[in-house]
Amino acid sequence: MTAKKKKFIFHAVVAAVFLALVIWIAWDNTALELNTYTISSSKLPVSFDEYRIAHVSDLHNAEMGKDNEKLLAMLRDADPDIIAITGDLIDSRNTDIEIALQFVREAVKIAPCYYVTGNHEARVNEYGELKAGMKAGGVIVLEDAQTEISMEGETITLIGVNDPSFQTEYLFGDSETVMNTKLEELHTENDGFTILLSHRPELFDTYANHNIDVVLSGHAHGGQFRLPFIGGVVAPNQGLFPEYDAGIYTEGNTNMLVSRGVGNSILPFRINNRPEVILIELQAD
Repeated sequence: MTAKKKKFIFHAVVAAVFLALVIWIAWDNTALELNTYTISSSKLPVSFDEYRIAHVSDLHNAEMGKDNEKLLAMLRDADPDIIAITGDLIDSRNTDIEIALQFVREAVKIAPCYYVTGNHEARVNEYGELKAGMKAGGVIVLEDAQTEISMEGETITLIGVNDPSFQTEYLFGDSETVMNTKLEELHTENDGFTILLSHRPELFDTYANHNIDVVLSGHAHGGQFRLPFIGGVVAPNQGLFPEYDAGIYTEGNTNMLVSRGVGNSILPFRINNRPEVILIELQAD
């Protein structure tokens, strides 16, 4: 085999590998998946046994299919009792609130929707318009507030907190103190079974210290690039190899579920890290 032919074969192989990598990354960023978790608790009222919560986070103006129909179809198939949306519906670098509003207008037809802000909502002047549009569309916006969900005369408590960056500097502010103050005001031991919607997973110790039963968070984007057997590479407010990047974490009686999210932000793509919707099924233990 001549040197010229060897060089041609080498370049062809490199080109084929590069093309395969591009195709895989493109698929990886659009192949939305549903991941289901079961959480059991002796505090959960019997009426809420098999209660289903769909968790959507970090849309960042993404569209899964035309008008997010792929995302909406997944939610319909999941048949949740409620849908929890944990912030960053918009992206502050390329804000388009209509994509977010179009999604939530359809989502509320599937199940009641509860929403809390993320850090990207804190950055934009359009947040007031977004909030008004969501409320007009039937979304329950929880801004440092709690509400009760009732089933057959029994209740559970749902708490929603604003992202700390509404009150403190995003990267170097004291988010832990801000969150601790919020939860001291909103949660007591007499609240029964409590679910917290909070964008920030890095504050897990604070949530556990307040004995929250279930926490739903996002923000970490699954670590953006995921390595086999290691997990995510980098996440906002956690840095390299984040402790809380995706999945379920347990400390004491507190379970936190961290969504890998739907969209991307600073980096326009993710690797080995499919966008996801989480479905939580509660069980009365």
